[in-house]
Amino acid sequence: MKLEIQKRALQQLQRDVHDALVVIWPQNAATGQDLLSAWVNKALKAGDFEHKTGSILQSYGMEGFKARRVVVVSCGEGQTADHKAAVMAAWASLKGAKIQRLGLHWAGDVQPEQVQHAAVALAEASYVYTTTLSKAKPRTLIQVGLSAESVTAAHRLALEKGHAQVAGIETAKEWANRPANHATPSDLATAARAIAKGPQMACEVLGPKEVTKLGMGSFLAVAKGSAEPLRFIVMQYKGAKTQDAPVVLVGKGITFDTGGISMKPAAEMDEMKFDMSGAASVLGVFKSLSILRPQVNVVGLIPATENMPDGTAVKPGDVVTSMSGQTIEILNTDAEGRLVLCDALTYAERFKPRAVIDIATLTGACVIALGGVRSGLFASDDQLANDLQQAGETSGDLCWRMPLDDDYAEGLKSKFADVANVAGRAGGSVTAAKFLQRFAKKYPWAHLDIAGTAWKSGAAKGATGRPVSLLLEYVTGLSAVPAAKKAATSRRRAA
Repeated sequence: MKLEIQKRALQQLQRDVHDALVVIWPQNAATGQDLLSAWVNKALKAGDFEHKTGSILQSYGMEGFKARRVVVVSCGEGQTADHKAAVMAAWASLKGAKIQRLGLHWAGDVQPEQVQHAAVALAEASYVYTTTLSKAKPRTLIQVGLSAESVTAAHRLALEKGHAQVAGIETAKEWANRPANHATPSDLATAARAIAKGPQMACEVLGPKEVTKLGMGSFLAVAKGSAEPLRFIVMQYKGAKTQDAPVVLVGKGITFDTGGISMKPAAEMDEMKFDMSGAASVLGVFKSLSILRPQVNVVGLIPATENMPDGTAVKPGDVVTSMSGQTIEILNTDAEGRLVLCDALTYAERFKPRAVIDIATLTGACVIALGGVRSGLFASDDQLANDLQQAGETSGDLCWRMPLDDDYAEGLKSKFADVANVAGRAGGSVTAAKFLQRFAKKYPWAHLDIAGTAWKSGAAKGATGRPVSLLLEYVTGLSAVPAAKKAATSRRRAA
């Protein structure tokens, strides 16, 4: 989808040739003597249009306009969330129409971040998955011309960021949406290499032999039951000085999760193709980085495997040795995500990172706690937690900090190993995070549980591309900020 922005007066819109023209109308819009203003004012007086976010006024073949369809949508008081909701409502009103060229104009002042949110909202609304469909209808929206009465360099920069953000989100959606036989660990490795072909980027892919040599016994245990060979993917984006410590993103890459010997119920098991959404989000962030090229170093780690119930699969009660040397009693093979992540978290130490963030569809308990609105955020470092929380608020990709009290780790004690991989049902998302924390003590660490936000079920079934926006906002916010200065910021270690 091509995006561009230019300065346009309201009265100039009549000459623009579009399949549809959408005008976002705030309640304080300064109306003039043009046709559009007269139309809106007439509708306001008649009560057919109101200053309520999402209120729609539309026409087909409106006299005086070259655009086939004209849609005016209210954004209420004009907050950023109102602008996004207005764009979504306008696009919904055009559902079923063949829209290839769209004009999107702001009748009032627009902030740069609102331009970015609008671009992302349009991409989200018009996204179509086609990869495994024999007669797929391709995405119809191919060109969007944004405009406002005042357009500055900041607006253009915001649109560039929005374009990169869209590319990252759609990369994450693509790989999470693919059926497991079209998104194997080897397929993810191929995708990572393709993304990392550009300058300032690199990709290394390790197979079973290399992973065995590293001593990743926990990761290897999960992969034992699958005919598909595991892949450990290491991506690097080098946008800053070599000596600047990187941010490490660790994405859970379970390309299909049967639960292993602790088999899942059959209902909705097809959705376990989404269990690599953490890995997909890392691919998405790197796709965005390849476009934006911010001044920051980023490492992406993706431990990718299937979790299958073969005769060689790991069994409940088995004890394995992780890369860290800690032994783990596997009481439930369906708690496999933490088993692949813990070895990746140990591997992350070699980069001497400024921060490590793991992203995983980890627990159903997090879905119960937070639903599909906010991702669960756990962090050992207050500054990192605050930065991620703020990145979520700014990007609209929301998260919520959860506790990490040591008392939650009591249920992970084992008589036969250093730690068990599960505790009881109570506080399941927290005990899972406490397990991971054992392997992330040598750097500032955060864990994002995206089990409730990575995909939607039902009629809207499909990947959301979250939390690419949150992660991209956080990473780009570090651009050109010296790592040493960041590390010197006073922090209080959380429990």
